[in-house]
Amino acid sequence: MKLSRIVSNQNGISRKRANALIATGRVAVNDVVCREAQRNISEFCAVAIDGTVIRQAQPARYLMLNKPAGYLSATVDDTHPTVLELINPNLRDELHIGGRLDRASTGLLILTNDGNWSRRLTEPRIKIPKVYRVTTEGPITAEAHQRFEEGIWFEYEQLATSPAQIEELDECLARVTIYEGRYHQVKRMFHAVGNRITSLHRERMGKLQLNDELLPGQYRPLTAEEIASV
Repeated sequence: MKLSRIVSNQNGISRKRANALIATGRVAVNDVVCREAQRNISEFCAVAIDGTVIRQAQPARYLMLNKPAGYLSATVDDTHPTVLELINPNLRDELHIGGRLDRASTGLLILTNDGNWSRRLTEPRIKIPKVYRVTTEGPITAEAHQRFEEGIWFEYEQLATSPAQIEELDECLARVTIYEGRYHQVKRMFHAVGNRITSLHRERMGKLQLNDELLPGQYRPLTAEEIASV
């Protein structure tokens, strides 16, 4: 929200008066004077007029969850349990999911109330690597390696995926790296080469690595370094 609107939302302050208060240095954002009336101020910033806080800063939350199977990547559902139910109720307000996993899939899931931050994490154009450990129904072929490297055409979206990598760990086990995170992308890519995924576990998104000691259903806050890496 623009600073002028935040200030003019106060009783008795017109938009013209708000602009004047800002221009004369009487408005501070996080204790720093701001004279830019049109500056967008996030919900995580406090705003004060003459030292009196008119809007408190909302605490930003960034959580890493080891998602177990059987939970929906959703905030509410009438039929199935959701990942939000694994989070302390005191922390759930305004949380959303940065990069969903389907109900059967497991591993790294990010929950946050910072929309700009989560968009940077998941936006396909930014091409942050996402790493998955997958088990397949059939052996992983040389054709699969080649097709993944070339990019696979998705008819519904009318686009080809960015080149992806397969690191074979066994005949039917691999670590796959993609750079977009489109709807069911890994499963659809294997389907395109005549194979089927029987389990999918996300290990990493960019520099956000799932902790080995984080058991299924457990979560922790991200560190300042992890947050800054996105």
